[in-house]
Amino acid sequence: MVSPRWAVIVIFALNGASLGSWAPRTPALSERVGVGPGPFGLALLGASVGMLLAAAVSGRIVERLGARTVIAASALAACVTLPLIGAAGSLPWLAVALFALGASAGVLDVSMNIAGVAVERKAGRPVMPIFHAGFSFGALAGSAAAALAAGSGWPPARHFTVAAVAGVLVLAVVVRALPGIAPHAAGTSRVTPAGTRAPLRRPVLWLLAAIALCSAIAEGASSDWSALLLTTEQHTGEGAAALAYSGFALAMAFARLGGSWLQTRLGSTTTLCGGAVCAGAGLLAAALAGTPAVSYAGFALAGAGLAASFPVALSLAGESGRRADGGGGEREVAFVTAIAYTGFLAGPPVIGGIAHLSSLSVSFVVVGVVAAAIAPAAIAAARSMARERARPAEGAVR
Repeated sequence: MVSPRWAVIVIFALNGASLGSWAPRTPALSERVGVGPGPFGLALLGASVGMLLAAAVSGRIVERLGARTVIAASALAACVTLPLIGAAGSLPWLAVALFALGASAGVLDVSMNIAGVAVERKAGRPVMPIFHAGFSFGALAGSAAAALAAGSGWPPARHFTVAAVAGVLVLAVVVRALPGIAPHAAGTSRVTPAGTRAPLRRPVLWLLAAIALCSAIAEGASSDWSALLLTTEQHTGEGAAALAYSGFALAMAFARLGGSWLQTRLGSTTTLCGGAVCAGAGLLAAALAGTPAVSYAGFALAGAGLAASFPVALSLAGESGRRADGGGGEREVAFVTAIAYTGFLAGPPVIGGIAHLSSLSVSFVVVGVVAAAIAPAAIAAARSMARERARPAEGAVR
């Protein structure tokens, strides 16, 4: 029998594998629909928009249906959509399929984090970084399988169909073990530390969203621009330059495995602040050193430093919405996630714009400052949460 904890880890890995499966096949997808980078980039934007819009409404959906049901439906939808992406023969159909995949992934992302919060509450100790490590390792596994499929000459349609079938089989094994968060019954007390205030009116959630947003901008910049920084600014070969993000991703994945241990011993705020310092220093080193060896080390340090930011921010968001009956936090997690997605959506083009006006080195200096800004946001969030807890609960129904 699969435990709820392992079931959630597997779902996180499944979501990461979905992303890792299709993203490396973009050259083949672009060739299939016969368009250049500009129009193809617009199609890719559909996935980001779908994720953002879906994340914004997912909290209420999970409140009504429960996390297990929403995870099962959204994961199944993502698996069904993958082959449609591979089979798309025109740019409009590809954009529609990517939008559908993005929307499915957005709902899945919020619902699996809510399930993670439920497991963490039952465990009574921080475990969210471990769940996000599952996502990181899933993405690495998916990208490795994509490389193998591409090297074997598999077209995207065949590759994505096999990946979808595997995903459905994995989902069938773990779905019953997922936390069965019951939908709220009418008239059930939903008092939270914040009383009747909606997420938009709570400063602590804006601060936690700022942490997740800064992390998303730094992660997106490292993913999209690190190789180009090394090739254009440091004259590194294309193959060697790709190792910069590999080091970033691997360092993040392994650091997340130890993130729960660190959070237990140092506390959430200290963990976030220490990670922000490491990430900022690593990105500044990569931008200013001018030598590939230092840049590789800098990106690895940045990956390790950012490892805890997103999972800890979501964990704290869920905790801020906890009810007296032990449930709650759905809307709070969805709110922080939706704000963070704007970083993945807007961050890379903004970094590109700064590079166009100056250089990629200057862009990564800005990214380093953004990553370091996680520290003051974490301190402010801790103080805001303490003030909320000190207030008496306001009202019986939110």
